[in-house]
Amino acid sequence: MLNQINEAVRFIQSHGITQPEIGVILGTGLGNRFVKEMKNTLVINYNSIPHFPISTVESHKGKLIYGDLKGKKVLAMQGRFHFYEGYDMQQITLPVRVMKFLGIDYLLISNAAGCMNLKWKKGELMLIDDHINLLHDNPLRGENFEVLGPRFPDMSQPYSKKLNKLLTEIAKKKKIKLNKGVYAAVQGPSLETRAEYRFLHQIGADAVGMSTVPEVLVANHMSLACCAISVLTDECDPDNLKPVNITEIIATAEKSEAKLTELYMELISKL
Repeated sequence: MLNQINEAVRFIQSHGITQPEIGVILGTGLGNRFVKEMKNTLVINYNSIPHFPISTVESHKGKLIYGDLKGKKVLAMQGRFHFYEGYDMQQITLPVRVMKFLGIDYLLISNAAGCMNLKWKKGELMLIDDHINLLHDNPLRGENFEVLGPRFPDMSQPYSKKLNKLLTEIAKKKKIKLNKGVYAAVQGPSLETRAEYRFLHQIGADAVGMSTVPEVLVANHMSLACCAISVLTDECDPDNLKPVNITEIIATAEKSEAKLTELYMELISKL
């Protein structure tokens, strides 16, 4: 793993990406507006970076984009990797480790998620305060390298108090509704049954998705401060469940992208 990380880092640095301060992972249906705000950009396709997986999901463009935003050097992943694509957990999270080795101090994550909290509506945003990991593998399983982090990393505060506090203040100032809740990570790619939605809500989850938690585990392992915001793309009321499809989910995410971009841009300006 260490060799793979170092080879990827050297390749990226050789293309002029040398001093990133903030890393951003742009999830399903998100990223176009954020990337357009970046200036003086350098772009590398994932398929040219040693050991990087290739995005197989249509809405994930598979590009690493480096540029200036709000006075900071930002490195954005336009598209991520998922366990359901067939990659293992180390492959999924390799880019997070690479960004840390490149020098980022903060990791900002976004995703699309189903909403199980019936007080909220699709199109709204949820700041992730905590998560429930229902994935049946862990990116930290296997040999531990102390240079990356401890064997048993603490997870009592997986999402940075500092970043979450700033985001809450920014949302209030800008009058953007930002719910706060718990995210459950499942394997996918199938969506949940009515009984599964009931179960997930009963164990304390407000939203459910198929990403983010592996990236957060690795960030915490490396003492990398992170935060995550979900765009709530569909309402998961088991008593009134309607069929959904990925096209509708992406469309909802795209409509909410402006609010998410505004929050993260303001956050970046304050870091």
